[in-house]
Amino acid sequence: MHLFISDLHLSADRPEANERFIGFIEGKARGAEALYVLGDLFESWIGDDDIVERFNAVVAAFFAALARSGTPLYVMHGNRDFLIGERFCRETGAKLLQDPTVADIGGVPTLLMHGDTLCTDDVDYQAWRVQTRNPAAQSKFLSKPLAERRAMTAMIREKSKEVIAGKPAEIMDVNAVAVRDAFRKHGVTRMIHGHTHRPGRHELEVDGRRCERFVLPDWYGRGGYLEIGSGKPRLVAFTA
Repeated sequence: MHLFISDLHLSADRPEANERFIGFIEGKARGAEALYVLGDLFESWIGDDDIVERFNAVVAAFFAALARSGTPLYVMHGNRDFLIGERFCRETGAKLLQDPTVADIGGVPTLLMHGDTLCTDDVDYQAWRVQTRNPAAQSKFLSKPLAERRAMTAMIREKSKEVIAGKPAEIMDVNAVAVRDAFRKHGVTRMIHGHTHRPGRHELEVDGRRCERFVLPDWYGRGGYLEIGSGKPRLVAFTA
């Protein structure tokens, strides 16, 4: 069974999500064929040198234990934790996936994405994404002391909340043309992504091919995961 999660947004001040994470890693994820984290594992990630911070170290330790138990672990960048790098992977046993990635999941070529690149109607966000993925800008940020990076990130998050509150909800969802273009470009009939916090399964037809798109649940609310085993893919919500 392959398991998929995203948008956990883990942080020290969200104990309920943290407890669900620990229960999931020590329970359902043990013995899985693979666990895929499709972005935004953390509320924020300011660089791999912050892995020594107590909360981050605890999360990393649970991942490392899962990897040692024999469950392959794959992690993809989200819009909150795109600075996860080699040290995080080395200390957790995770493999970093490019966004997008086509993986063979139970014999089905499957397009894995965080999902933010599909939200093309949010022009301001897409411009910010390009800026923050610039290697020079990342190097400049990572050269600053941890305390300064934390303060900068907190300020950016507060400003982001104000900006999001003023945006129409529809522009923060995926663009239908972008979704169809992604199916065409990668030649697949199944897609899995997160980011939009609108979990569900969507059927569509692309150039005569029946396609399906799974959107993973965020963990701000109940949270959940997608499991793909011998039967049909199943979106599972955690019990209250």
